[in-house]
Amino acid sequence: MRISDQVVMKLQALIEQRQMKKGDRLPAERQLAISLGVSRPSLREAIQQLNSQGVLSSRRGDGTYIQQLPEQWPQQLIVNPISHLIEEDPLYRFDVQEARLLLEGGTAWYAALRSTPEDRAKIHHYFDEISRYQNAGDSAQAAVADAEFHLAIAEASHNIVLIQMMRSLFDLLQYNVLLGRKKVYNDPVNGDLLSEQHFQVMDAIDRKDPEAARRAVCGHIEFVINHVRALDEDEARQKRATRLPRVDSK
Repeated sequence: MRISDQVVMKLQALIEQRQMKKGDRLPAERQLAISLGVSRPSLREAIQQLNSQGVLSSRRGDGTYIQQLPEQWPQQLIVNPISHLIEEDPLYRFDVQEARLLLEGGTAWYAALRSTPEDRAKIHHYFDEISRYQNAGDSAQAAVADAEFHLAIAEASHNIVLIQMMRSLFDLLQYNVLLGRKKVYNDPVNGDLLSEQHFQVMDAIDRKDPEAARRAVCGHIEFVINHVRALDEDEARQKRATRLPRVDSK
């Protein structure tokens, strides 16, 4: 981790500890560097980084002000830049799916070990919501429920780091799910298969089988990755075929 990233984390913790609000001015640079236990050049680099992301605003001769509270920083620092990358090049969505494999394999594992009856009821609720919206043809709301289903599993892990990571990436996860649904769910057979995959994850958590839960969620995400890749390749082949010159028959 870069020194500036470490300073950002310390600054985030300080703002939360002091319960500062949006629009508040940060302490003077010298005082802030002492409070954080960092050098002034490292602090300047971190503040410049946060200024460029729009979460802080520095005014010459006036100081640095909070534009976004720390709980919103992951949206500004992680989700928005990646969302822009995906819009420019859809292939980046596969990086999101690969990250989900690593993260959600762990959340499902611990959810199977630690989930409470209330946790499992919440997971079941969103499972039903996915089916309800999918049957109604509302892909956007189905994507929200799908993302909430995966977030509920993370919350059932009772690991605060995993939960915060999933919450931070929620909007990106929802956006990624919606992109996948536009392709994979168009086929009713795929819709039934993906519903069964969700059920297998939920059932493994209900049975408190961590390895089965991990395998089920990773298998689900791998299926989406492979299927979307295949559909993309098929679309690319069709587009190439349309560029072939026509041969007139005589």
